Amino acid sequence: MKTPFVTKEQLEAITAQFPTPFHLYDEKGIRETARAVNKAFSWNPGYKEFFAVKATPNPTILKILREENCGVDCATDVELLMSHKVGFTSKEISFTSNDTRPEEFAYAREIGATINLDAYEDIAFLEKAAGIPEKVSLRFNPGGVFSLGTDIMDHPEESKFGMTKAQLLQGYQDLKEKGAKSFGLHAFLASNTVTNDYYPTLAGQLFDLAVEIKETLGIELDFINLSGGIGVDYSPENRQNDIAAIGEGVHRVFDEKLVPAGLGHISIYTELGRYMLASHGHLVTKVLHVKETYRRYIGVDACAVNLLRPAMYDAYHHITNITNPDGPLETVDVVGSLCENNDKFAKNYQLPHTEIGDTLIIHDSGAHGFSMGYNYNGRLRSAEILLEENGGARMIRRAETPEDYFSTLYGFDFDK
Repeated sequence: MKTPFVTKEQLEAITAQFPTPFHLYDEKGIRETARAVNKAFSWNPGYKEFFAVKATPNPTILKILREENCGVDCATDVELLMSHKVGFTSKEISFTSNDTRPEEFAYAREIGATINLDAYEDIAFLEKAAGIPEKVSLRFNPGGVFSLGTDIMDHPEESKFGMTKAQLLQGYQDLKEKGAKSFGLHAFLASNTVTNDYYPTLAGQLFDLAVEIKETLGIELDFINLSGGIGVDYSPENRQNDIAAIGEGVHRVFDEKLVPAGLGHISIYTELGRYMLASHGHLVTKVLHVKETYRRYIGVDACAVNLLRPAMYDAYHHITNITNPDGPLETVDVVGSLCENNDKFAKNYQLPHTEIGDTLIIHDSGAHGFSMGYNYNGRLRSAEILLEENGGARMIRRAETPEDYFSTLYGFDFDK
């Protein structure tokens, strides 16, 4: 079962200071996970975790990860700007983008970020927009179906990301002719896997490709980015990945395939946004209404604006009634206030007896939670609170106000 990282007494004190709803992050847990990831891949001297900023784009969180020797992976110029302002150096910033605007490539070049090109056609686009850097990476999409044994994990052929093998090989050759000197390989073949076999299997495919690139093109890669894909178990079973076993699995394949080919110098990179943060975030919300019709509805002060995944993907997020954790179970739908019937955090859910005023914790909101927020119905994005290692709590992003919502409008004076 899922256990909150905050006690009932701690949360009572926090909600007395900060009105719900809000996202609460566990600093201690974030640091422990970052250290575990770095330890799992410490066998590789050049290893670097490039945290996917899109998962949790908050400067305080990014500073914590930088202190734990992580880099960042950015997808837009705004994420690049935030990372640069936080203090990440050029070697600590990766830029993986698709359908990219020329000014975004230009800014990535300006701050020295490592550019990972999504399409073969982007080579000419980048050259025109900002010039070809000495260090560049290409994103591979093998097509077909990605499976582990008999289990189909994802369908790369349906993905808009990456380039074919033929395009990849031609791309390296073109880039070398245009002056590039340092090359990387990147691939993302499955999302949110809960298995210790995904990374070693992916690594095996990419390591074979690295050997082929050396043999056919005479180009030795300097780094291979395994991207994301290692997920978390959102279910109440809470059977999480073993990052130490995953790291050792990649190590084994590295020694088997790359070292004999004279490629033991290759650095391994990862982009573990979800794994790094999801379980270290709670969406904290209070019950506003209880409604009885054909079902029992628990109406809370949060909605899909604050956590979109259940509405968008029908994703499961465990819920704890921290006010009455041991009450008799009732079958309920936990819902928000939006004028959309999919604004539900849970459907036909077994929740301890819940009354108006109770505090609920929606688990695993630390990644792709606040960051996917929006303003439908004029609902405003919530605050973000950090539970510090010393047990204190501080606001790291205030809640939006109506003034924020109206601030970009022309012809509307909020103060009149």
